[in-house]
Amino acid sequence: MEIIAIEDKAFFLLLEKVIARLKVQPTEAADQWISGEEAMKMLRIKSKTTLQKLRDTGALRYSQPERKIILYDVASIHEYLNKNAQNTF
Repeated sequence: MEIIAIEDKAFFLLLEKVIARLKVQPTEAADQWISGEEAMKMLRIKSKTTLQKLRDTGALRYSQPERKIILYDVASIHEYLNKNAQNTF
């Protein structure tokens, strides 16, 4: 086992450089629209009927590019979850 010792100033400078480099690297852009299965995973529900009810009541924003394809807006899912979040005491 090898031990490397450096001064604390040098360590923090190195740490700042690593963080700056991570911020610069492009991250994989998340899709705005996801499938029903992915939406159900995000919402932690197992019933397609519950997902349909959320869609029908306007709780979730969706797009239907073809008859059997329904995509859900990720931002609306996050908004729905945040709106229904309970604060702790």
